[in-house]
Amino acid sequence: MDFEYQEEYIRNSRDVQLFTCRWLPLSPPKALVFLCHGYGMECSSFMRGCGIKLACAGYAVIGMDYEGHGRSKGARCYIKKFDNIVNDCYDFFKSVSEQDEYKGKRRFLYGESMGGAVALLLHKKDLTFWHGAVLVAPMCKISEKVKPHQVVINILTQVEEIIPKWKIVPSKDVIDSAFKDPVKREEVRSNKLIYQEKPRLKTALEMLRTSISLEESLNEVTLPFFVLHGEADIVTDPEVSRALYEKASSIDKTIKLYPGMWHALTSGEPDANIELVFSDIVAWLDKRSDLEHKTLQNQFLVNLGSGAHVVRSAPTTPLMNGGSIKKQQKPSVYGKYLCGLKGPRMHHHSSM
Repeated sequence: MDFEYQEEYIRNSRDVQLFTCRWLPLSPPKALVFLCHGYGMECSSFMRGCGIKLACAGYAVIGMDYEGHGRSKGARCYIKKFDNIVNDCYDFFKSVSEQDEYKGKRRFLYGESMGGAVALLLHKKDLTFWHGAVLVAPMCKISEKVKPHQVVINILTQVEEIIPKWKIVPSKDVIDSAFKDPVKREEVRSNKLIYQEKPRLKTALEMLRTSISLEESLNEVTLPFFVLHGEADIVTDPEVSRALYEKASSIDKTIKLYPGMWHALTSGEPDANIELVFSDIVAWLDKRSDLEHKTLQNQFLVNLGSGAHVVRSAPTTPLMNGGSIKKQQKPSVYGKYLCGLKGPRMHHHSSM
C-alpha cells in the first residue's frame, strides 16, 4: 500500500505557530490515529517511522509538534503549563476529526512516554470522544526509584516563577538509557530538532505535577487502551504501566511487557523487535476498527469496479486563534510513497 505525506502550520489560541503533519493511505482509512510525541521529541522526522508503518496498515496518521518542540515556535522545550499542550492537541485533533472526509471515523490516540500522559489527559478532557489509545511506556506515574525528595521539590517550587526557563535540573542522558541499538541512538543524537539539553525548571516541575496528578486518578481512565512497556526500561519503570492496567476502570484494556526491551520500543530496538511491537499495535487497532473499515473498503472497491472516478482531495486544517476556527490554505503535499521502499523519507523511526 502506498501513502501520502503532508505538512502544514497552524496557530494555537495563544497565536503561536505550530507544525503539523500527516501520513495518509490513498484508499479510505480504517480509522484516525493521532500522535502524541514524547518530551523533547518531534513528529515529522523522529516519528516518521511510526507514521509510515501505521499509514501502510491503512490508518490516517496525524501529528503535531507541541509548542517549543520540533518545528513549532516557542522557547525550546519550555512547558509553562502542561494544560497548554493538552488543549493545543485537543483543538487540532478535534478540528481534523470534524473534516468532511473524516466524519464518522473512529479516533485513536497514540502516545509515547510523556505523550502517554498527554493522551490520558486528552481522554479525561472529553471522556466520550476517543475510541481507544495506544500507550507506549507512558509517563503516568513517577516511579519511587526516581521520585525527588519532597524537600527538593519544595525548594524548586519556591524559585520556579523567578527562574522558570533556567536549565538547572540535573538529569541523566536519556538517549543512552532509552535507545538500545547504537546506530539508532546516534541517529537520534544527530536530529537537531530533538531537545538534548538539561530540562528547564518549570518544565520539570510541570511534568512532575502532571505525573503525580495522573497517578492519583488512574481509576478514572475508562477508554479502551493497549499499554506496552519494555521490561528493561530504566527511563519509565514498567511498574508504571502495570499500575495503569490494574487501576484503570476500562473494560477493554490490554498490557504487554517485552522482556529485554528498553524504553524506546518503537525506535531504539533492533529492527526485528520494532516489527514485533508494531505488529502488536496494528493487530490491536485492527480489532477495534475492522467492522467499520470493511464496510467502507467494500464500497470503495465497488466504486472502482463500476468505473466510478474516485477523487481524493487534500484536507484543509483550520487555523485556531483565540478560540475561533478559520480556514487555512490546504497543506503542502510532499509526495506519494510506496510502503516498503527505502529512501530518504523512509529511514526514520518513531519517538519515545
